[in-house]
Amino acid sequence: MTDTLIAAATFVDRHGSRHPLPDASAEAQVRADDRAHVFHSWSAQALIDPLPIAAGEGSTFWDYEGNAFLDFSSQLVNLNLGHQHPDLVAAIQQQAGRLATIQPSMANDVRGELARRIAEVAPGDLDRVFFTNGGADANEYAVRMARAVTGRRKVLSMYRSYHGGTATAISLTGDPRRWPNEPSDGSVAHFLGPYPYRSSFHASSEAEETERALAHLEQVITLEGAGTIAAIILETIVGTNGVLVPPPGYLAGVRELCDRFGIVYIADEVMVGFGRVGEWFAVNAFGVVPDLITFAKGVNSGYVPLGGVVISQRIASHFDTVAFAGGLTYSGHPLACAAGVATFEVFERDGILDRVRDLGSRVVEPRLREIAAAHPSVGEVRGRGLFWAIELVRDRATREPFVPFNASGTDAAPMAAVAAACKQAGLWPFVHFNRLHVAPPLIIAEDELVRGLDIIDDALGIADGYVAG
Repeated sequence: MTDTLIAAATFVDRHGSRHPLPDASAEAQVRADDRAHVFHSWSAQALIDPLPIAAGEGSTFWDYEGNAFLDFSSQLVNLNLGHQHPDLVAAIQQQAGRLATIQPSMANDVRGELARRIAEVAPGDLDRVFFTNGGADANEYAVRMARAVTGRRKVLSMYRSYHGGTATAISLTGDPRRWPNEPSDGSVAHFLGPYPYRSSFHASSEAEETERALAHLEQVITLEGAGTIAAIILETIVGTNGVLVPPPGYLAGVRELCDRFGIVYIADEVMVGFGRVGEWFAVNAFGVVPDLITFAKGVNSGYVPLGGVVISQRIASHFDTVAFAGGLTYSGHPLACAAGVATFEVFERDGILDRVRDLGSRVVEPRLREIAAAHPSVGEVRGRGLFWAIELVRDRATREPFVPFNASGTDAAPMAAVAAACKQAGLWPFVHFNRLHVAPPLIIAEDELVRGLDIIDDALGIADGYVAG
């Protein structure tokens, strides 16, 4: 970055204060450095043009020209407390001034406090925490624990899932990001989870979907060999692959299958933990207690990388006299944990969980129902809290997806047009396949939330133009 302080543009924060932005020469340097030296994830490097971002505050971020974008994706569904939350920034600054880092084999006050706070809100007897650097390695280590405890190797996961980009995590992933990374961990098998709108089981009700999806899972367990399966890993609410809320009884049925066959139940809460759906952990809304819960993202809004595994007493006790074969240099990093402790304090002081439940039920859901009724391109809206999906179709009767599965290039152009309309109106959307996802920061002001939904409503006029007939 340059040291330019005189701005060509400014932004106004939520308190009405005006702040300068770096000038055009600073933006040019950012672009030049990025294009010459930064290698971006999940991208063909010559085909992308990343937008330089100059500042962020609350639910909004700004480019170098002063254009404001309402962040309806919370970046990567991790910025639960928004951009530049003063409490999180202050906690990191204070911790850096006192003790910037310490190795994980030593005890540390903020690490221990955060682990205790997580254990206090986790269900059942999950009261030990192994810290990681993010969600992918949390899932890696949860699987490693399950394999060590059961003496088995195989893991089952859903096709409609994403569990991370590292070796085992990408193997667990069911979506197309897995394909170019194969073969990797060959001890993973996939199954079909519930998806009432596009039921693979020809179900006509949620009850039928639950019953038939569980029968399918039990059949997969039988055919894969129950005695070979260490774990079943599930996103409690499927995230990027559809915001698929499990129908009543499904997660309880998975718990029963795991108990019956001696399989470890891993709940991947990397995306939906820490308030996203109005619960500390989403499993709390479904009355089930997994053996392991993986988390990251919202635990400290990604201000410093942090993830982890919450461990039940049964799993943890296996390692009382047997060494756990795993570790990370930055496990439980003090700066990350300080931001995590501050996150708990903000949640409790500001009633974040109640706020999310209220905004989700009172503002988001009824508005999305109105949008669905008004636009023939909307096949279904679904979700809870501040986590929703708008599934777009070409034909409501046939439910033909708005764009093909895993579309790219010209096939994906209709969704790109909808996304571009959102951005042009000042909203940064979360788009995946044929869906728009609604996942703003949990601290979003109600008027901002309404404005963002209005922008989506307008942008869907473009989608309607592609509807058959």
